[in-house]
Amino acid sequence: MPAIEIGRVCVKIRGREAGKRCVILDIIDKNFVLVTGPKNVTGVRRRRANISHLKPTEDILKIRRGASDEEVYKALVESGKLEEYRREEKL
Repeated sequence: MPAIEIGRVCVKIRGREAGKRCVILDIIDKNFVLVTGPKNVTGVRRRRANISHLKPTEDILKIRRGASDEEVYKALVESGKLEEYRREEKL
């Protein structure tokens, strides 16, 4: 199971958004990925994140590379995990 892949749901473990869930949208290089919450769901903006600041979960969303926030939201609703996804983790 590759830990860092497009569509993988992760929990941010550092920074002001620590404990919030996000989805990997694109792999920038060996250290950075593009993630989004989306902001209206978890409060995580679309931004570059260091891989060492993410804790991957078992969940994967079926999205394309660089998907919009609306597409990510739609994938969350279709997976039926929207309420679980909004929940913040204690670190």
